[in-house]
Amino acid sequence: MNEPRDDAAAAADIAAVEQANTDYYEAVERGDLDALTAAWLPGEDLTVSCVHPGWPVLSGRAEVLRSYALIMANTEYIQFFLTDVTLSMTDDTALVTCTENILSGGPAEEGAALGPLVGQLVVATNVFRRTPDGWKLWSHHGSPVLAETGEEEDEDPAS
Repeated sequence: MNEPRDDAAAAADIAAVEQANTDYYEAVERGDLDALTAAWLPGEDLTVSCVHPGWPVLSGRAEVLRSYALIMANTEYIQFFLTDVTLSMTDDTALVTCTENILSGGPAEEGAALGPLVGQLVVATNVFRRTPDGWKLWSHHGSPVLAETGEEEDEDPAS
């Protein structure tokens, strides 16, 4: 039977998960594959998974990390502004949901310092597991937020 945790331990866990989430996004922003690798749950005994917006499900640590290497190789600049962040946890598992307000740019065209910048909204779910080395990312799922066109749809198509 689980003993009730005291408030200080719960607060420390929340702070540690928040930091793990921040570390993950900062590693992607810096293009730091070593730091990103350290953010993910180690080993293949618990298969990690990742869904990038518009991609199929990626399973297994090697496949997930290869996807990030590909993204980093083709992205000159990326910055995440996280909003609507919520965190919940039970025992050794934590769930973070948020909106990723992303500003990114691809390789620069000849003579330009940066490629064109593009903004995107993605809703994300990050699942963390407690390990002896701290909280590690078990699963990341990002889904694009469809932009509103501003056009009203005709409510009565027969008219």
